[in-house]
Amino acid sequence: MGFFENLALVFVAGFITALATGIGALPFFLVDRVSDRWNVALWGLASGIMISASLFGLIGEGLANGTPMELGIGLLAGVVLVIVSHRIISGVEVSPKRYEQADFRKLLLILGILTVHSFPEGVAIGVSFADLNLDGGFSLLGFSVPLLAIFMTVAISIHNIPEGVAISIPLQSMGVSKWRMVWWAVFSSLPQPIGAVLAFYFVRIAREFLPFGFGFAAGAMIYLVFSEFIPEALELGKAVPGGGRTELVSGLVIGVLIMVPLAFI
Repeated sequence: MGFFENLALVFVAGFITALATGIGALPFFLVDRVSDRWNVALWGLASGIMISASLFGLIGEGLANGTPMELGIGLLAGVVLVIVSHRIISGVEVSPKRYEQADFRKLLLILGILTVHSFPEGVAIGVSFADLNLDGGFSLLGFSVPLLAIFMTVAISIHNIPEGVAISIPLQSMGVSKWRMVWWAVFSSLPQPIGAVLAFYFVRIAREFLPFGFGFAAGAMIYLVFSEFIPEALELGKAVPGGGRTELVSGLVIGVLIMVPLAFI
């Protein structure tokens, strides 16, 4: 397979994860509201998946391809990206509780936050495809796909579902049609295929930066989990008996267990 065919496959993988965000809008075709209990569990699930994928997959690959120093620099750069993104988007917090009272301008800012945050997830996909058609892997449609790439694509797709739910809550309260809710959810993750292609292209033409790339993606995602996902779950949990801690921990454990196979790649 040629380089452009490889780019196309990476783009498709990123686009699949973007489409997965739209799944978060589907429950609203059946119910008018997703309970706080389920929301807490979903954010816990997303957190567990992202932490596990970062630790078992990205950080492990970073150390296998470079030095701890190179990985550390990448991790720090990923954290800085998220912090800067917050400031660019005016520091609006992502909170479904606040969505319900949001005006259209604030809703656009919220969508902007999720859109900016989806880019490092795309980077994670791109760097996980670094060895596409190079060093073995799983045979798929004539491509030799790294197992890490398959796991990262699946992990981020599952992780995107709670984000789709979070986006859909304010849209539903504003009377937006259900199919438009699906579109806006997918739209917020469209930077993922773009980030995936850019990251893949960069690490293929400059493979000496591969450990930095793994660290960058891991740092951004881990920081997002501790700065947003878990605080979001705890905020929602205030309306749940026991503060929602049982639901949060359950989601975290399930998310980790889903990604345990990464440790054996």
